[in-house]
Amino acid sequence: MDVDIENSWKNHLIEEFEKPYFQNLVNFVKYEYSNHTCYPKGKDIFNAFNHCPFDKTKVVIIGQDPYHGPNQANGLCFSVKDGISHPPSLRNILIELENDVNNAYPKSGNLMAWADQGVLLLNATLTVRAHNARSHQRQGWEQFTDHVIKLLNDKKDNIVFLLWGGYAKKKKKLIDHQKHFILETGHPSPLSANRGYWFGNKHFSKTNSLLQQAGLSGVEWSLK
Repeated sequence: MDVDIENSWKNHLIEEFEKPYFQNLVNFVKYEYSNHTCYPKGKDIFNAFNHCPFDKTKVVIIGQDPYHGPNQANGLCFSVKDGISHPPSLRNILIELENDVNNAYPKSGNLMAWADQGVLLLNATLTVRAHNARSHQRQGWEQFTDHVIKLLNDKKDNIVFLLWGGYAKKKKKLIDHQKHFILETGHPSPLSANRGYWFGNKHFSKTNSLLQQAGLSGVEWSLK
């Protein structure tokens, strides 16, 4: 099956694309997009991969599923398109970024600049029906994205995995902490953040310290 995805990822995932579950997933997604409004746009479904090639991946942030409001989702977890107001979780991420690395709160919530530096902004489910959160879960996306995490775990070293909230922390079992770095904290949603489980985690500066410790360049987290 020919999937329009960045070449280095395609080389590693080509066998996965031929498995029956993935073909069933493609049929489901095609039906949903033909009969309902779904996000992100079809051309953006694999944006996380297209902007962060396998060979350049050094940080992984795991989300659950895309934003389900109009014009929000752009294929990267927690990210929105330029000009879109910041959802609450993203707002808390950007406040923590400001406090951690002294980056002025940005106008845009588009995290594409992070992806282009090797930050894989991976939602466990890559599509969603409009105004219907979690509507595309348990259709095969989780099997696919778990495979992506295991692939990175097996084939690379010294990746920093940022696990924000209970759902992301469940992915810890897929990661070898002897080969990689794992940073955990609460989810950036207001429910978690207001209870003291998000702010002050300093994951952005800690990530750069770990990357530098491994002889890799840090991420320029600043946004505009």
